[in-house]
Amino acid sequence: MRQAVLNLEESMIRQVANAGMGRDDVLKFWFGESDEVTPAFIRQAAADSLTSGETFYAHNLGLPELREEIARYCSALRTSGAAPVGVDRVAVTAGGVNALMLAVQALVNAGDRVVVVTPVWPNLTAQPAVMGAELHCVSLRPVGGQWQLDMAELLAAITPATRLLVLNAPNNPTGWTLSRAEQQTLLAHCRSTGTWILADEVYERLYYEPTPNGCAPSFLDIADTQDRLVVVHSFSKSFLMTGWRLGWLVMPPDMTPHMGKLIEFNTSCSPVFVQRAGVVALQRTDEVTPRVVAHLKACRDTLVPLLQALPGVQLAPAAGGMYAFFRLTGRPEFQDSLATAKRLVAEAGLGLAPGAAFTNSAEPAEQGWLRWCFASQQPERLRQGVQRLAVWLAQNKPPAGL
Repeated sequence: MRQAVLNLEESMIRQVANAGMGRDDVLKFWFGESDEVTPAFIRQAAADSLTSGETFYAHNLGLPELREEIARYCSALRTSGAAPVGVDRVAVTAGGVNALMLAVQALVNAGDRVVVVTPVWPNLTAQPAVMGAELHCVSLRPVGGQWQLDMAELLAAITPATRLLVLNAPNNPTGWTLSRAEQQTLLAHCRSTGTWILADEVYERLYYEPTPNGCAPSFLDIADTQDRLVVVHSFSKSFLMTGWRLGWLVMPPDMTPHMGKLIEFNTSCSPVFVQRAGVVALQRTDEVTPRVVAHLKACRDTLVPLLQALPGVQLAPAAGGMYAFFRLTGRPEFQDSLATAKRLVAEAGLGLAPGAAFTNSAEPAEQGWLRWCFASQQPERLRQGVQRLAVWLAQNKPPAGL
């Protein structure tokens, strides 16, 4: 087996989840998905497709109907003056993670320098590593619980030798989001160095600040169609379709036929019945996504103040995404977030993701963080979780005098 594969670490999130699997008494907030099922009309579209006998292979790049709906959806979200998102720039994929891996396969050779902004979902650093890339991480900095980008450090890291810049904004796990000015700075710099940008924008719609188009800033708002830019999207978060494994890529049009070849050698195609569900989801977006965003904002606004009220918790509300990323202070052992997360499962019945899963930094300020997915259909579960955490913290408070 290739050494790059042998070097991959087991998912820390899975380690914590495995410790709590089979326990009905654990409140589970470790995975990044809502506990609400996919809307009935989307499920019905898939059922109708299966009933009609659509059980055969599809085009590598996706059903024409779905690609057209994706192009229409993406174009409708763009700000004034943005380049159109044509069908010739779209490829349907078997989920967002498959889209990301396809992009990395298309762009990265062994030994290429890849810059990734962290903390970030661990797949985004693992995928270039699988391809044998030389990985360079630039970390956001926590300031009063809020994560911030050192633009000067990032620009210095992106040189003409840098093949790819990987960004996830709104960010999992921190909720950090690139501003329009920061995107413009990075795009101009990467144009000058010849560096590709891989923008994971799956949380684009899960944004809680007012904007003209109701979503976070996107590179698609400012880039030309021929820019070295690949944008990844998914149906998972905004349409409550995590288990369906359906996503898409937007790329320069001359790259699309070659992406079709890669899809052939990876998954061949996404199932037709899943794509039919995607068509209906996009056609009836207004019946799903605005409600999801409003509910997630209410969940965030329920959870964050409760956590902020606990002693020893550092936290700032996220502008986007579906996570509260907070730090426990007060005891040295809290610095080991994996051990803390496992203890919370065993001792408090509370399932959270360890912050160490999202960063390889050894900086003390970046230790002791935990990720709480607040996408809960019942906000009362969030309150129950905070109560369990409060009791556990009281049982583990620092000894007097320390």
